[in-house]
Amino acid sequence: MTARTMFEPLRHAMFRRLVTGRITTYVGNAVAPVALAFAVLDLTGSVVALGIVVGARSVANVALLLMGGVLADRLPRGVVLQGASLAAAASQAATGATVLLGFATVPLLIVLSVVNGAVSAVSLPAASALTPQTVPPDLLRPANALARMGINTAMITGASVGGMVAALAGPGWAISATAAVFLVASICYARVRAPEVAASAPTRPLADIRAGWREFTARTWVWSVVVALMVVNAAVTGGMQVLGPSVADATIGRIVWGFVLGAQTAGALVGGIIASRRQPRRALLFGTALVGVAAAPLVVLAHWPAMIPLLAAMFLTGVAVEQFGVAWDVSLQENVPPDRLARVYSFDAVGSFVAIPLGQIAIGPLAQQFGVSATLTGAAVLVVLAIGGAVCSPGVRGLVPREALA
Repeated sequence: MTARTMFEPLRHAMFRRLVTGRITTYVGNAVAPVALAFAVLDLTGSVVALGIVVGARSVANVALLLMGGVLADRLPRGVVLQGASLAAAASQAATGATVLLGFATVPLLIVLSVVNGAVSAVSLPAASALTPQTVPPDLLRPANALARMGINTAMITGASVGGMVAALAGPGWAISATAAVFLVASICYARVRAPEVAASAPTRPLADIRAGWREFTARTWVWSVVVALMVVNAAVTGGMQVLGPSVADATIGRIVWGFVLGAQTAGALVGGIIASRRQPRRALLFGTALVGVAAAPLVVLAHWPAMIPLLAAMFLTGVAVEQFGVAWDVSLQENVPPDRLARVYSFDAVGSFVAIPLGQIAIGPLAQQFGVSATLTGAAVLVVLAIGGAVCSPGVRGLVPREALA
């Protein structure tokens, strides 16, 4: 793929506006969890409390994702994204105010986390499903790669800045800054007026959800990968988001931890460049297998929590996982009907995220019972076993992108 082809999607104005909004959103999404984690630790000093707060956001997110998919298939997706960004700005402003003014409590932070999770549930399917409406079909792969590269660049900046601002100015200021970031994203989304797909006749919400479920379960390669990611995401988020900050506080420090988190997204940026230029014939199989590399940071955090090994492990994970991300988006966008794509994305997200609250909430007590190192090692083993099961699926092994068939 030439450099010109790689950047060709940026010639389309609607794609540029969509990508700018998504990048801005992910800057806020990268800062927020780092700042919130340290806010809860400063308030309570408890990884169990931290797990409950971040888990509450995930519960709300999963609970409303299916309705988010229905809304994105029935309403203009740009409008859905604009409204979600405005709501995110309001919830982050309220969270930051509670921390800065000194009246934050765990129950209050749980409530605000629930609001933020609900808002994210509305925006995720709309953003993912809108890309095919902003570029021609032959530009899907570079468009998805560029979008993911931009998002990962934003996450590099956001994760690093989040850790530094939380350490130097305090978590409250870092959280408050994300409110302004989400306001900027809402302005970008307001200018996205891409042609919408022709939706099927409106029905009741439950009937729409059932139609999405039929599309989701009709493809073995879809649900088998999602089941694997359900396990992977629970293990990785529990280990990195809950135990990770406490290990960092005791070893490398908060500022370095921000750079460690940023290293994964730096690797993902490099991985996006690779994915945009080269796609194996069985791209989904190749990408799914590489997700197993996500076990490496958990093992390093458990047994060698030093800056250089953690940076290396996270960087390699980013490169590896990005091969899956681009292959997954292209596979869904090529094989799922456009008017049901957002709902399939929502089932994908629900399946992938449904166990995250369990991982976040359970990992603290498990670490208290068995020790941090043993718990992180067990999480790494779960990652490898889950991905091993997915790559054995005939559907995953046999799917070939249209580009490879041409």
